[in-house]
Order: sequence, then C-alpha cells, then structure tokens
Amino acid sequence: MPASRPIGRLESRHCALLVCDVQERFTSLISGFDVVVDTCRRMVAGASALQLPILVTEQYPKALGATKKLIQNVLPATTESLPKMSFSMCGTDTANWWASHPDIKQVMLCGIEAHVCVLQTALDLLEQGVEVHLVVDGISSQRLTDRQTALTRATQSGAFLGTSEMLLFQIMQSAKHPAFKTISALFKESRVPTPLPGKL
Repeated sequence: MPASRPIGRLESRHCALLVCDVQERFTSLISGFDVVVDTCRRMVAGASALQLPILVTEQYPKALGATKKLIQNVLPATTESLPKMSFSMCGTDTANWWASHPDIKQVMLCGIEAHVCVLQTALDLLEQGVEVHLVVDGISSQRLTDRQTALTRATQSGAFLGTSEMLLFQIMQSAKHPAFKTISALFKESRVPTPLPGKL
C-alpha cells in the first residue's frame, strides 16, 4: 500500500543544496563550528559531483565576513555566495536564484544559525511545498539548546532530518552511480573529532 504521506526520498533531478551563512565572523561563536564547516565542505563537494544546484548565502558580509575558505575552495566555478539581509534564504536577495531554478522540489539544508536563518529558511520552503532535509551534522547555533529546539521545531512542521553521508548516499541509490567513488572517498577522509550532539 502506498505511503499516506511523503517519506522523504531524495531525487537528484528535483534536489538542491543550500548552505546558509557559514562565515568567518562566526568561527569562535558557534558550537561545533569546525564540524559544521567540515560537513558543509563535504556536502558542497558531494552536490557538485551529483551536479545539483547549490545556493550559498552570506548574512550581511560587510560585518560578518565571507563564506569560510574551506567551503569556497570546493564551490563550482559558476557558484557565487549571495549576500543577504533577510534571515531566510528565500527573501528578495535570493529571488533571482530561485526564479532560475523552478524545478526544485527538495532541498538539503545546512549552515547557521539553526534557530534563526536555518529555521526560517526551512519554514518558508515548507510553506511553499518544498521538501526540506536538514543536514544535522552541518547545522548549529551558539547555544546547543537553540540548535536542539530549532531541529525539533522544524520537524514538527514537516522537515526531515539526515546526516551528510545518509543524504548523499540516498540520492545515489546504488554503487553503480557515476559519482559513487567521489562521494565515497569524501566520507573516508578523517573528520573533525568533536561531533555535534545527535540526540534531540
């Protein structure tokens, strides 16, 4: 019998990666920031191998700095970080990007802060009927209570939770996928030793 509600199966032809505001100024402020940066780097590299659209934003970069270099270094040549003032990645600052990608029905979302920009982005997209998959090992806030509450709040509204490896492998579906070796290698690399808490 078919599922009565969406089960969150990702499909590359409708999916995009969103990287929210992983900027220099937050380096010493965000809990587990090194983990977030490392995860976002892997997600960008994986999404590039899968040829997915990638949206990267920077909140008021004049004050908060540019996207972390580790992430910039793996961005496709045609992908630029878009500055924004709205907390959500769905405001007027990014309207042209969304207009140029009308087929997106699913997103993988990572970045900071969980309880402000990430949550507001998730709620905006869910309200528009876009399926949201939160990359839990790539999302954080200054305070872990805010992170935990934001993830819970988003799932209450219909978002799905997943890890970076889980989501990228779900898109591939098979070891026969052309990007399998590239993505598999990403998760054989050494990782930042202090993981973000997984329990909600």
